[in-house]
Amino acid sequence: MLTYFLALGQGARRFHVAAALNAKAKVSMSRFEPNSYINYDMLRSNIDIVRKRLNRPLTLSEKIVYGHLDDPAGQEIVRGRTYLRLRPDRVAMQDATAQMAMLQFISSGLPKVAVPSTIHCDHLIEAQIGGAQDLQRAKEVNHEVYNFLASAGAKYGVGFWKPGSGIIHQIILENYAYPGVMLIGTDSHTPNGGGLGCICIGVGGADAVDVMAGIPWELKCPNVIGVKLTGTLSGWTSPKDVILKVAGILTVKGGTGAIVEYHGPGVDSISCTGMATICNMGAEIGATTSVFPFNHRMKTYLEKTGRGEIAALANENQDLLVPDSGCHYDQIIEINLSELKPHINGPFTPDLAHPVSDIGSVAEKNGWPLDVKVGLIGSCTNSSYEDMGRAASLAKQALDKGLKCKAQFTVTPGSEQIRATIERDGYAKLLRDVGGVVLANACGPCIGQWDRRDVKKGEKNTIVTSFNRNFTARNDANPATHAFVTSPEIVTALAIAGTLKFNPETDFLTAPNGEKFKLVPPTGDELPARDFDPGQDTYQHPPPDGSGLKVDVNPQSNRLQLLEPFDRWSGNDLEDLRVLIKVKGKCTTDHISAAGPWLKFRGHLDNISNNLLIGAVNIENDAVNKIRNLLTGEFGGVPDVARHYKKHNVSWVVVGDENYGEGSSREHAALEPRHLGGRAIIVKSFARIHETNLKKQGLLPLTFSNPADYDKIRPDDKISIVGLKSFAPGKPLKAVIKHSDGSSETIELNHTFNETQIEWFQAGSALNRMKALQK
Repeated sequence: MLTYFLALGQGARRFHVAAALNAKAKVSMSRFEPNSYINYDMLRSNIDIVRKRLNRPLTLSEKIVYGHLDDPAGQEIVRGRTYLRLRPDRVAMQDATAQMAMLQFISSGLPKVAVPSTIHCDHLIEAQIGGAQDLQRAKEVNHEVYNFLASAGAKYGVGFWKPGSGIIHQIILENYAYPGVMLIGTDSHTPNGGGLGCICIGVGGADAVDVMAGIPWELKCPNVIGVKLTGTLSGWTSPKDVILKVAGILTVKGGTGAIVEYHGPGVDSISCTGMATICNMGAEIGATTSVFPFNHRMKTYLEKTGRGEIAALANENQDLLVPDSGCHYDQIIEINLSELKPHINGPFTPDLAHPVSDIGSVAEKNGWPLDVKVGLIGSCTNSSYEDMGRAASLAKQALDKGLKCKAQFTVTPGSEQIRATIERDGYAKLLRDVGGVVLANACGPCIGQWDRRDVKKGEKNTIVTSFNRNFTARNDANPATHAFVTSPEIVTALAIAGTLKFNPETDFLTAPNGEKFKLVPPTGDELPARDFDPGQDTYQHPPPDGSGLKVDVNPQSNRLQLLEPFDRWSGNDLEDLRVLIKVKGKCTTDHISAAGPWLKFRGHLDNISNNLLIGAVNIENDAVNKIRNLLTGEFGGVPDVARHYKKHNVSWVVVGDENYGEGSSREHAALEPRHLGGRAIIVKSFARIHETNLKKQGLLPLTFSNPADYDKIRPDDKISIVGLKSFAPGKPLKAVIKHSDGSSETIELNHTFNETQIEWFQAGSALNRMKALQK
């Protein structure tokens, strides 16, 4: 066991290093960055300090979070109120968000990252034909971006997982997650790592830059929601059904500001990768993250993925990795797994929960298309060996009876290791034989990277997926697609049957010879009997010293653009801001900054700003991407009007509804309005990550003190935000609304800024403030 020190700010933290692979691994050690993991003695010391201060039992979430406090002896700790200063152990970035994160890190002027960090190429591979062809095309189309990320990683000490490696969250689970770690990732589904007893939190790129720079990272002290599991999973019910049920209970905003902590005797009936599935989709309820207590399922998974030393250490320190007896939860939900039925959620929102037994009749009642056009399994949520095995067991039953899928069927392996292992063990062949197409080890259709051609845009249709998110037009850019999320097993069954009316627990299929038969409940091994096949080596380790390397960004590039600092606050109130758009209803980060074909511009702020709010509904006319230009009186696209205002030195605000900015962690949804002249976003409530991202970029995320005041603002108003000269934590601001008829009224606006965040606003951005402190 080796020991080394990483400089973090003014102090130093002690880490242990263990190989990510044991002697049984079939690839060289060079494939993996060493897996840095904290000294459990230090974690124990910090927890003891906090427990004595608080004088009460701690939840598991509190142990890991408070165990990473920068100042455990002095930090004020009040759930839901105080901001914690934390020292995460590592950073992970997917390629779409890593571009802007690394551009910001370059702008910081720092020579090297201060914590272990990795980049994962998974978002830029479009599903078209099949895995090999799509991967090759992505390498050609995205060569400039991949070269930038690889060279920036080498220069600044960041590991680089090449395209084809797999989805960031699966790679983390296989290599970097372990019980008790705190990891932040520039993707909203980073909580996937909670399946291995980690606190893994999705953030924007600016937060990642803070941690990579060795600056304490701020997080509002989370509340803790306890989900007590009893009973045992069996039959058609899967781990996915747990989170589908929880989403139906808590809704898309019920977990905001909280960590969801699963506990109880039912936990032991869920595999480690099943726990990861549940934590992954916790992002859809707005939770800060989700976590499970350490148990034998995690220990076995660590051993099977070459991390036996870590498993042994975790086992020795198990008391740190489970909740204290008698700990307090802010809310408790109880689920009996023995009574839980298979669920399917949607369409258009992941919290509209239905038992699979009811979905056919509900769809008929609501006029949703019954025919299933495409079934899609995989994604970061459900692409484990167990998931693929259970789906393959159903495929085999159908093939044995001479049946193939009536719907189109796609399979997305979560990693190169999963792909290689399911090919070796015959699962991939079964899934292809039943009609499936095995796609690249990447996000693909889950994030809209899907060149879908079987329906026209605007054509009403139904798809079922094992993904996590199903907002309007997310998967295929078609707003008429009714997307439902469910388990891989149910997706496979519905793809075979071809209709939402099929309930595999009770209904029969008809073989070509006329024989009626029922599908037997799916089965699948939790882990491969012959160990994992690692597949191709796709990891690039950074050199010991990258200071002499150069990172080129072509000024003429339409994919990459070096960042210019945002302007500082003028020192005055913000007067006569125009309302760019008053948004009606749900406005996710997909509405604010669409993905799909726009992903290619994630490293070029000016180009990607051409998608600003093009999916948001304008309350003035119920149209998308059609707003009135108040300088000309004409209607135009949202980005076009914003650019016109900026050109004429007219600043503006956006007015929105509840849970504004839910969904992805993409900070482009904050960078774009700032770049095009926005100053404030005024809404009824925010999603956590988006609110923080707005603050980081020098915008004012403000909420109505009285939500009914949303109705007072008209699309043609001018708004002045006053009180900024005495801007202080806990002190509301005022908005003076000037109507076009000459009348005016004043409303109160709340905010959640602390003193440090107010400094970000005054400096123009958090990055500006960081650079100022270096002088």
